[in-house]
Amino acid sequence: MPETVLVTGAGGFLGRHLVQELLHRGYGVRALVRPGTGAAFPAEWGVSYCEADLGRPTNFPEMQNFAVGCAAIIHAAALAQVNPARHPQIGVVNLAGTENVLRMVRKAGVARFVYVGTANVFGFGSQQHPGDETRPYAGKHYGLDYMDSKRAATDLVLRAVAQEQLPAVLVHPTFMLGPGDAKPTSNALLLELYRGQLPGYPPGGKNYVHVRDVAVATVNALVQGRVGESYILGNQNLSYREAFALMARVMGVQAPRWPLPAGLTQLYGEYCSLKAWLTGRPGQVNAAMTAVANDGHYFNVHKARTELALPQTALETAVSEAFHWFKVHQYV
Repeated sequence: MPETVLVTGAGGFLGRHLVQELLHRGYGVRALVRPGTGAAFPAEWGVSYCEADLGRPTNFPEMQNFAVGCAAIIHAAALAQVNPARHPQIGVVNLAGTENVLRMVRKAGVARFVYVGTANVFGFGSQQHPGDETRPYAGKHYGLDYMDSKRAATDLVLRAVAQEQLPAVLVHPTFMLGPGDAKPTSNALLLELYRGQLPGYPPGGKNYVHVRDVAVATVNALVQGRVGESYILGNQNLSYREAFALMARVMGVQAPRWPLPAGLTQLYGEYCSLKAWLTGRPGQVNAAMTAVANDGHYFNVHKARTELALPQTALETAVSEAFHWFKVHQYV
């Protein structure tokens, strides 16, 4: 019998790629999905399901028993919401949800636990001197519950490693692009660019990675990597000007032409935040999002390439595959 891996957040953008990668390698898969999600994969794939609200599970005994017999758990479930910047549900899903998954891990006695975080829990750097896993968290000043909750959840896992010898490896993706983003989440940036909804480019930038590369390295972490270590999963560091030009070229549209000064960008973010507060409806962006866009969130991924065999698929391929998927599924 093949070893079985439980994947939380299996119905999400990354989760679906994780399931496919696991099945491709011959693992059995159990999928923990949000209530009402149902079967997310073809029946012939043989994926078993359990629906549960990780943050406030009403069926915790069922959820806990679902993990018994699994060789490993990959915890990819998260609420990656940044607009609004503050919302209590974010902490419930990302922090309380991780606490509940750790309870599952303890009962199941798995040989490996892979926690999926975010590169934003580390300090970022410039393109010349990008941040890495050794840099302390630098995102507190943004006021984003997403970043803060993911840092707190990361610390929770690290404490369990130190105090309980939890066999955990932590992987932290950067900005993921690629096919299959049904919601859509990060790939919504491509749709906005394609539809001409981006008036210009802010002064910052970030690291981009193909979602399939993240899935490969995360599954590699089941047998590779060092317990208690964190690995940033990324690829190309690009300014927004560089990234938007590349994306527009691949999709055959005009790239935003005008640079947006940091002060103007932030002023617009503050205006949107004030309007959202007055109306109760989130705007296109908020002050926290524009503050992030003004900074360079660049990272070094040498550690993951060396120890987790992280692939490095060109960003052009990720954009092309994502755009093709959107066309096939009539998003554009």
